[in-house]
Amino acid sequence: MMRRLYDWMMNLARSDRAPHALFAVSFIESSFFPIPPDVMLVPMVIANRLKAWWYATVATIGSVLGGAAGYAIGYFFFEQIGRPILDFYGKSGSFGEFASWFNEWGVWILIIKGMTPFPYKVLTITAGVTHMPFLEFMAASVVARAMRFYLVAGLLYFFGEPIREFIEKRLTLVTTVFVVVLVLGFVAVKYLF
Repeated sequence: MMRRLYDWMMNLARSDRAPHALFAVSFIESSFFPIPPDVMLVPMVIANRLKAWWYATVATIGSVLGGAAGYAIGYFFFEQIGRPILDFYGKSGSFGEFASWFNEWGVWILIIKGMTPFPYKVLTITAGVTHMPFLEFMAASVVARAMRFYLVAGLLYFFGEPIREFIEKRLTLVTTVFVVVLVLGFVAVKYLF
């Protein structure tokens, strides 16, 4: 089933409706859909590198708005909808511990994990369950998702097709290096200025 879904999304990425589909996939991935928007974003940017930044913007807006839907699922419908989603991703068992970390470090967890391949819907639902302040949630979501999608689009824009395979195989490594550099930058600014 996952292979058919993947193939369907790849075909959609090549169509005229691709930006609308990218927005829709980015939206639903943030609350329940299992396939990340990168599956569409990558071939779209490869096909038209001049629109890389536009596609990253579409993915970011769709993902952040979808994150608000995931937040609502956690806030209002956790038992009915949120818990089954977490069960599907195998995250129910560790949810209590994760939620307590989220209460203490919510914005930072959301920014750092929101950039990685970690299922973003788990973060959005957890933010709703823990009643993270909504404006903080939205601001952290914008930062995390923009950094993720603009990083992918930027690498593809500057390096083209050769970087596609590297990104697809090593997305975790790419985002981890980016997060480390970002954190070191914040530390340097704090202690050097």
